Amino acid sequence: MGILSSRIRKEEKTLIKEARGRKELELEVIDPRERIFDPREANQLGDRLDVLLDREISQSRAYHILEMLRTGPVRLINTFETVRICGDKAFTSAVLEKAGVPTPDFRVAFDRKGALEALEDLGYPAVLKPVDGSWGRMLAKINDRDAAEAVFEHKSGLDSHFHDIFYLQDYVEKSSRDIRAYVIGDEVVGAAYRVSDHWVTNAARGGKAHPCEVGKELEEICLRAAAAVGGGALAVDLMETAGGFTVNEINCSMEFKESMKVLKKSVPSRLIDYCLAVGADGEEPTSVQGNSLPSVEGFSLEGEVGVGKCQ
Repeated sequence: MGILSSRIRKEEKTLIKEARGRKELELEVIDPRERIFDPREANQLGDRLDVLLDREISQSRAYHILEMLRTGPVRLINTFETVRICGDKAFTSAVLEKAGVPTPDFRVAFDRKGALEALEDLGYPAVLKPVDGSWGRMLAKINDRDAAEAVFEHKSGLDSHFHDIFYLQDYVEKSSRDIRAYVIGDEVVGAAYRVSDHWVTNAARGGKAHPCEVGKELEEICLRAAAAVGGGALAVDLMETAGGFTVNEINCSMEFKESMKVLKKSVPSRLIDYCLAVGADGEEPTSVQGNSLPSVEGFSLEGEVGVGKCQ
C-alpha cells in the first residue's frame, strides 16, 4: 500500500501508525515533491503497490498524479474522477443536482456582470465560494448589492484562474451547527456535529466536534451523495433544514482530527481496512453515474449565467 502525501498532518500520522500495525500490509509513503512522474510511472508503481491512498494536500498535484496512474494496475483511493468532482465545488453541486441529492441552490458565472445577475436571480443572502477552496477560507456571505459589488471587484483582481469562476450558493438558514459524516465504501462510519458561533463551522475555523447519531435518514443521504460522486472514502458535509438534510460539500481527502474526539468508530482503522479490501480483491468504488459530469441539459445557457437548482 502507498500513501501519497507531501505533508504529514495528524490524520496522516494516525493512518501511517494504523497501517504499520497491520502485519499483512507493507507501507510506502510517497512524497510527490521528491518524485519525477513519467509515462511509465503507472506500471512502475504497479510492480510494488496494489493500492494507493491519496492524502496529497495539493489538489493540483493530486490531479496530475492520479491522472497519470488511473489507467495502470494500482487501485486508487480515491479515483481520479471522484477527486476531480469533489475538488471543485461547482462540479460537486452539479453532480449532486443531477443525482437528485438535496443540495443548496447555486449559480455559476464567469465575470462580475454575470455574477451580479446570478445573485439577483438567486436572492440575498448568498455565499460566494472559491470552487477549489478548503478549510472555510475565502468564503463571503453577501447580504446586499453593495456588498456584492465590493466583493466581486476584489475577486476579479486575484491572480488564480479559479477566481474567474463565480460560484454562488444559496445561504441556508441553520442553527449554530452542521454535520460532517464519514463514508468509507458502503458504510457511514460515523458523524459529528461541528458547532461554532460563526456561520462558518469548519474545524480549521474553530468549529468544535460534538457527537452526532447516524440515523436512517442521515445514512441514506450520505450514501446517495457518496455514490453520486463515485464512492470511495469521503467526508460528506451536511446542513439541517426544515425540509431535512441538505448536502453542502463532499471532501475527497477527508480531515478527521477534530471529529475523532467524539466518533465511536476509528476512521483510520476503517480506512485502512477499506484499502486492504480494495487492494486484495480488486474491488472498485461505485462509478459516477454516466462516468462524467452532467451535460448542459438543465442549465441555462442564456447570457453568462449557468443555473442549477435543487432543495
